[in-house]
Amino acid sequence: MCPDMELIGNVKNDRFARYLGIKLLEAKYGYAKAEMEITENHLNGLDILHGGAIFALADYAFAAASNSKNITVGINVNITYFRSPRGRKIFAEASEISTQNKTCGYKVDIYDEDGELIAHLSALGYMMQNRGN
Repeated sequence: MCPDMELIGNVKNDRFARYLGIKLLEAKYGYAKAEMEITENHLNGLDILHGGAIFALADYAFAAASNSKNITVGINVNITYFRSPRGRKIFAEASEISTQNKTCGYKVDIYDEDGELIAHLSALGYMMQNRGN
């Protein structure tokens, strides 16, 4: 099944993600993959990728995956950082792990060009409109 393109359109219209250079690579029901090319503007004072940039990419992947089924907003999100990325791009892959009444749970793995896990995000979403998918 294809995701509701109107809902994905709302995610693709995310101006903050566009400002950061985040691109949606794939979206289907309960799943999304996104990438971000690391630029000088994404670095912190230690000249490593800012944790906020990693979080923003992961949050965008969560939004794309969860909104592929329902109009969903995040209500609780937790991220764990493991290591600094290597290379010039990072990727986030979001997958649904549970749906219950009006809430949904997602896991998002963030990895670098070498496929090394750099962070993991757990997200709880509130489905504002359940389409019964």
